Amino acid sequence: MRNRFFAGLLTAALVDPDLVLITADLGFGAVDEFAAARPGQFVNAGVAEQNMAGLAAGMALAGARVFTYSIANFPTLRCLEQIRNDICYHHADVTVVAVGGGLAYGALGMSHHATEDLAIMRALPGMAVAAPGDPAEVDAVLADLLAGGGPAYLRLGKTGERRIHGGGVSAPRGASIPLGTGGEVLLCCTGAILDAACDAAESLARDGIAADVRSFPWLDPFDAAAVREAAGRYAALVTVEEHSIVGGLGSAVAEVLAEAGAGMPLLRIALPAQSSSVVGDQQYLRTAFELDAGSISRRVRTHLAAHPAATHPAPADPEGNRGLASQIR
Repeated sequence: MRNRFFAGLLTAALVDPDLVLITADLGFGAVDEFAAARPGQFVNAGVAEQNMAGLAAGMALAGARVFTYSIANFPTLRCLEQIRNDICYHHADVTVVAVGGGLAYGALGMSHHATEDLAIMRALPGMAVAAPGDPAEVDAVLADLLAGGGPAYLRLGKTGERRIHGGGVSAPRGASIPLGTGGEVLLCCTGAILDAACDAAESLARDGIAADVRSFPWLDPFDAAAVREAAGRYAALVTVEEHSIVGGLGSAVAEVLAEAGAGMPLLRIALPAQSSSVVGDQQYLRTAFELDAGSISRRVRTHLAAHPAATHPAPADPEGNRGLASQIR
């Protein structure tokens, strides 16, 4: 996902001299090509994220289109006041890019676990919040960010994420992306946990439970209409996210359901709202916190067993789709 982002950003910078990338003295394996090709559009702000955000806001207010970049929490939480007061308040055309969302940098410990970022960023007025699920979604989200500008927050995985969509996808700001329709349960997910959600859906299918997946690459604006429609179509909704259970996708879906008066079972699968002293690679931590595909499918089965009224034969698919397998590679 990171490599896909930088490839797209460089392509845009080659034709737009006002596009600027600022990094906080890291990521050089990823940013070297951009810096070499467009040295006049690249700034290393040093290990000074607050200065980076303020610099970005000033450059944007002078006419630049700025992307700031750093790892996990550093371009967000470390400079939150500058993002709120300098970028959001002034509607500056700045996109804050964080690599290693969720537990991608899990081996470096809690300081590098980006597990509250979506909640905090979606609470900021005027801030668009995006967390694409695979490289194809990165392309789609970046295209919108380049066209529509900031303030915006883009949460990326790290490297090596599996491509889920077989071809290109469309994800204009505020849209979600269905992967299969006609099931009885809908797994809603955001960010790079998309691969685990798809694997869990396939596992559930082997057990006779028809589960669809819907990716939400945008948390703000949020596709509330898709959630309301799903409440009328599916027997149960499940949210899956590599983020705290507080304030992320699960909260957004619950807000929509509550306001719509939809009394249906909702299972929120997320990280507990607590600091973690567990370290390890991303897959190890996903398993430890029951965010791997096996744990997701098991928790869905347990949830459905506790709510037997929530299961019923899969409804007819008005669009004639053949389910998840036809939507992914």
